[in-house]
Amino acid sequence: MTPKAPVDPRKFRRAILKLSGEALREVGSRDNISPEIVDRIASEICASLKDGLQLGVVVGGGNFWRGAAASARGMDRATADYVGMLATVMNALALQSALEDEGVDCIVMSAIEMKNVAETFIRRRAEIAMTEGKVVIFAAGTGSPFFSTDTTAALRASEMGAQVIFKATMVDGVYDSDPKKNPDAKRYDSVSFQECISSQLKVMDTTAFSLCMENHIPIIVFDIEKNGNITTALTGGEIGTVIH
Repeated sequence: MTPKAPVDPRKFRRAILKLSGEALREVGSRDNISPEIVDRIASEICASLKDGLQLGVVVGGGNFWRGAAASARGMDRATADYVGMLATVMNALALQSALEDEGVDCIVMSAIEMKNVAETFIRRRAEIAMTEGKVVIFAAGTGSPFFSTDTTAALRASEMGAQVIFKATMVDGVYDSDPKKNPDAKRYDSVSFQECISSQLKVMDTTAFSLCMENHIPIIVFDIEKNGNITTALTGGEIGTVIH
C-alpha cells in the first residue's frame, strides 16, 4: 500500500484547538479562572473564524484539579480523573460564555451527561454543528478515566475529520528538554511523531501521539501567552513547532 502523503498543516478547513486549563489562570492569582484571559482567548478565536474555519475546542482542567497529582497523593485514580473531567466542564462553560459575548455561536458537548448545563456528546451531532459554523467545545475529556485531555483532542480530531490540532501551551514550541530548566534546550521547527515518542518529549502523551500518527493529523504547538498567537495559528500563520 502506498503511504498516505503528509498533510500540509497550514492548509485546513477544520481544526481542533487544545487549551490547557492552566492557560486560563493568571500567574500568581488565587482565582482559578481569569475572566480577562478567557475574554482575550475568545476574541482571538472569533477573529479566526471569518474565513469559514470549522473549529472544535478541547480544554483541560488543570487550573482546578489534576487527577494524576491527586492519585499520587493516595486518591483512587479513577475517582481523581472523574473530578478532573468536571473541572474541564467549568472551563468549557466559561469559554462558551465569553465566545457568545463575542457573537460566536457555540455549544458545549460533554462526554459525561449533564443535560442542565451541556449537550451530551454525539459524534454526528457535533459534526453537523461544526459544518454549520458553530464552535463546538468538547468537555469532560473522553468520559473515561486514565485518559488525558491531550488524548481527548486527538480522539475528537480523528472523529471530526479535523486536518490539524493546535496545542496552545506555555512555551513557544517543542524542545529537546525543558527550556525553563535548561537554557541550552534546543527548539524544533518541526519534529516527527516517532522522535517525540522515542525521545519522550513531554508535549503530549504517547496515546495522543499514536492516535494522531495513525490518522495523519499534524499537531502545531505554540505559545498561548503572547497576544495574537491564537489568531495567527488558526489562520495558517507560521508559528510554533509542527509535529508530523
